[in-house]
Amino acid sequence: MSDRPVEKSAHAAQTGEVDMTRTEQTTAELRPSSAAEPGDRDNPSGLRVAFMREHLDPANLRSFAKSSPGRLIAVGLLLITLCLAAGSVTAATVSDRQQGLHVLLYVTEPDAYSAHRLYTSLSIADAAASTAFIAGGLEPQAVRDRYSQAMGEAAAELVTQSDRAVGPDAAADPDARLRTGIITGLPVYSGLVETARTNNRTGYPVGAAYLSEASNQMQTTLLPMAEELQTHRSAAVTDAQRSHVRPPWPAIVLLILTLGALVWVQRDLARRWRRVLNPGLLLASVGMLILLAWTVIAGSVSATSMIRARDDGAVPSSRLTESRILAQQARAAETLKLVRRDATGDYDRTFDADIERLADLLGGYPGSAPAAAEVRNAVPALARWRVAHQHMNEALARGDFNSAASVATGAGSADATAQVSALDHSLEQGITETRDTLRGDISQAARVLDFLGAGAMVLGILAAGYVGLGIWPRLREYR
Repeated sequence: MSDRPVEKSAHAAQTGEVDMTRTEQTTAELRPSSAAEPGDRDNPSGLRVAFMREHLDPANLRSFAKSSPGRLIAVGLLLITLCLAAGSVTAATVSDRQQGLHVLLYVTEPDAYSAHRLYTSLSIADAAASTAFIAGGLEPQAVRDRYSQAMGEAAAELVTQSDRAVGPDAAADPDARLRTGIITGLPVYSGLVETARTNNRTGYPVGAAYLSEASNQMQTTLLPMAEELQTHRSAAVTDAQRSHVRPPWPAIVLLILTLGALVWVQRDLARRWRRVLNPGLLLASVGMLILLAWTVIAGSVSATSMIRARDDGAVPSSRLTESRILAQQARAAETLKLVRRDATGDYDRTFDADIERLADLLGGYPGSAPAAAEVRNAVPALARWRVAHQHMNEALARGDFNSAASVATGAGSADATAQVSALDHSLEQGITETRDTLRGDISQAARVLDFLGAGAMVLGILAAGYVGLGIWPRLREYR
């Protein structure tokens, strides 16, 4: 009997020790992590800090990153980022291209056309001044009006060029010197012409010297500056066209990369999770494929329009513009020969060189290009002008100045004036037609891209959403 209480007491003591051990273990589990400070154990915020320290431990993060849920989250975030980036980059690229096309259509090309009109107007004014001088006394009203109109157009184009240069970058404009030089020299030229006319009306022979000086200033100062200005403006149009023809490689490469990443992830999911297709990722891939095809096709059509604008607009227009200026310079040399009674042959050499170049330009004009009909009308007018010029030289060789002047400035259908007018009219009409072609193709290149920018953003956002919808069911399997 005495042994049972002793055994019972020993058993109770042993049971008590076990219960104490379990209680200590339970209490230890409820205690904060050992990383927490002793003073934080009774503080709720301290418990939260300890919890964050435990779960943000680098070892735990590395372990989570290597797990399947971590891998899915990382892949999903990567794909969402790529889809959004592809859509935004494509939209930004398209927006930049459209903005460049609008600048080309409404600023750069009109600037180039204005510079062309300035150059042409100055050439026409110089030729008209010499023609009016030959008549002697009071010049014909039609010739006088031709000169006044050309000078007015030149002044108007100078105002246009100056207005477009107003702005914060006006001081750095490289063409400011050219415009200033023309603006300064044009009144001097017109003053010399008026002095020459005054002397010519009163019968003073010194008028020829004034006219020669005016023409020399035009040929050596004003026209070279106008030509340089036109060259700069035409080069700006060419540069804008060349930059637009280049494919948008950053957008295309990013779209291909995104599409490749989507395909790779779907293959990886199919291999790891035994899923043949993931609807969300499949829809995202279709969206990126549509955007890639849209970008390539629209970009190709737009670039083709710009190539057509260059080949059928800018190049023929440049050829016709040069032809028109050459015709006016040849006309000025022809009339100045009569005014100066030139016997040195300098004006003949200038006339022959300009006419030969003009004939080459017209003869080499493509028959399929715009304004081919106008060029076909200009060629016989040029041939008739050469015949009239030959008759003028023959009259001068006989010493018959009046007959030579009549051939050069007369109103007859066989005289040089009629042929020069017909030639200039055909070239002017051709320039207008080629310019319309150029502007039409530029406008078409811009219209092709109208909805691509907005479409790229929409498709990028939709693709990112589809990626999330495709990854989420796989993540829910690990809850």
